[in-house]
Amino acid sequence: MEQDLTARLPDGTFFPFWEDKTKYSKTLFVDCNNPNADDKNEGSEQKPFKTIGAAAAIARPCTKVLIKKGVYRETVSPAFGGDDAEHMVMYEAASKDDVVIKASVEIKDFQSSTGWSINRFGPLPKEAINAKVYRIDLNPKDFMGYNPFCAVNIIHDRLFIEYEKTDMTTYLNRRGMVFCDGKPLKQVPLYNMMGKETNTYWVEANGQKVHFRLKNDDDPKNHTIEITNREQCFAPEKEFLSFIHVKGITCAHAAGGAPVPQRGSISAHRGHHWIIEDCTVDWSNGVGIDCGNECWHHSHFEGQVLGYDIIRRCTIKDVGVCGIAAMWSKNLLIEDNLIEGSGWQRMELSWEAAGIKVHNANGALFRRNVIRGSIGCDSIWMDMHNYNCRLTQNVLIDGIDSREHIFMECGRDEETMIDNNIIWNVEGRYDRNSIKEIKGSAPWYRDVAEEIANGYGIYAEGTDRLRIVNNLIGMCNNSGYFAKTVAFRITQGRGGTVRNNKFYNNIFYDCKEAAIKMPNPHNEAEGNCYIKTPFNGGYLRVLYPAPTMCLDLPAWQEFLGFDKTGIEGDLLDISIDSKALTMTIKQKETVPAVRTDDKANTDFAGNATAGTRIPGPIANLKEAGELIISIDPRH
Repeated sequence: MEQDLTARLPDGTFFPFWEDKTKYSKTLFVDCNNPNADDKNEGSEQKPFKTIGAAAAIARPCTKVLIKKGVYRETVSPAFGGDDAEHMVMYEAASKDDVVIKASVEIKDFQSSTGWSINRFGPLPKEAINAKVYRIDLNPKDFMGYNPFCAVNIIHDRLFIEYEKTDMTTYLNRRGMVFCDGKPLKQVPLYNMMGKETNTYWVEANGQKVHFRLKNDDDPKNHTIEITNREQCFAPEKEFLSFIHVKGITCAHAAGGAPVPQRGSISAHRGHHWIIEDCTVDWSNGVGIDCGNECWHHSHFEGQVLGYDIIRRCTIKDVGVCGIAAMWSKNLLIEDNLIEGSGWQRMELSWEAAGIKVHNANGALFRRNVIRGSIGCDSIWMDMHNYNCRLTQNVLIDGIDSREHIFMECGRDEETMIDNNIIWNVEGRYDRNSIKEIKGSAPWYRDVAEEIANGYGIYAEGTDRLRIVNNLIGMCNNSGYFAKTVAFRITQGRGGTVRNNKFYNNIFYDCKEAAIKMPNPHNEAEGNCYIKTPFNGGYLRVLYPAPTMCLDLPAWQEFLGFDKTGIEGDLLDISIDSKALTMTIKQKETVPAVRTDDKANTDFAGNATAGTRIPGPIANLKEAGELIISIDPRH
């Protein structure tokens, strides 16, 4: 059998796949809509359990918990894990998309809100004159052991926050969420702010009453109103449970806080060898899915196993801070997922906000994921000591007010490879008003470029030995690649040098300021294609030692010996439909072939390449004229 070349890691080894090989000898049935359902039953198909939790309390290795259609308002906490890949515990939806675990309760009892001023000072604003605000008195029975309306978003570790740069409002908002017909209301920090904006809610100081105002000042009795009352949807209370398989379940409305710790709507709670597949995470306040060691404050013990988790074919949408979070996770496989709308909490300076955020990953493989519409945060962030990892065949698209799509931070001594990805449209996250016009000839004599404006395809901070190959990096507000050395971020005994990074056979397309910004010349570039370069040139830059070198391709070749087979010109017109996930390519000139990289010898479709190919992720463009292709890589 031929080996899958998309699974070959930078060190030449292949990713060590594993699967659930269990022959399940017992099935427990759960059916909340069955009139015979009762948690005192034995869990047969004729006499099923009413809650998933009842089955989770007794499901042991080689047991499958089969869950019938319905909405389950509970936190599922397995009491037992499996022993190995042949003796796992499985939780499976009987039909995909029909099993929903909600960390919320439906509210039907509302009071008119009285005793609070809808205007802070002076007369009522026009939009508040006929405002109708309602109150929910929280039922203590719905909040046994956890009240998210009493806890703020970030309480565990805030020592790293730079307060002078940070609006702390969202960090100090309550964790509790309010939904109207499945859509969240916006939390405001003061009661009177509901006078200016509908579809908002406010929480009293003691977290026991919630006040809200709907669009058009409608009566909540005309709608489905839900409030969150649990931290997580599927998470063991006991740490280190392993060999658990979760399939086809939707988890919604988890009211966890911002990491750290990383406590997701679905959580492995420091266990290993989890398979989470075909699941949906919808509207989680903090984290969507977490695995690994959960927090950098946790100790490690001798013989502890971390990692070997599989997250695939999941849809993770509208998560407040981080879609998938992992810490110290070895051989982590994240593939074929759709992650969109991450980061709406706007807590990017918590330093944990991303579609995927990992620390200390060893031998990870992230492939064929679509990460779309991240809000103010990265699509993928690999933070601290990640090595021998591969990011391939991913589509990272539409970074809304985001600084970069990929953030590689403090990698040191082994190579990580970023190949055959489509990295497209990142707006930049900065105050547009802070850029002052420099008049006259003054801009000509700067030693380094102004760094206020950002918006990068790939941003490397103190990271060495990246291998960046055959990517399409386009529509970046600033540059396709940018890096800093961060000399005094000492890890593994030294600071970062940003050396020995390799750029082979990429297409840099319409990067507004520059294609590549290297901090120093101790890197390599070959076979890259530069299209729609900035009109005023200087798009290939070496920033230090000052003054910055701002070069075009001939100077890049002559002075640095880079890109001897590189090309620049108006060769292609490229546009992408983000919703349909299609790319339109119009060939205006033939794109010259380049030598295939020895390590990244596949293309975006996963096909093997050898000899020569054109730059970028699409290895062959045989048809002339306009070509429309699907860029949805998911299997």
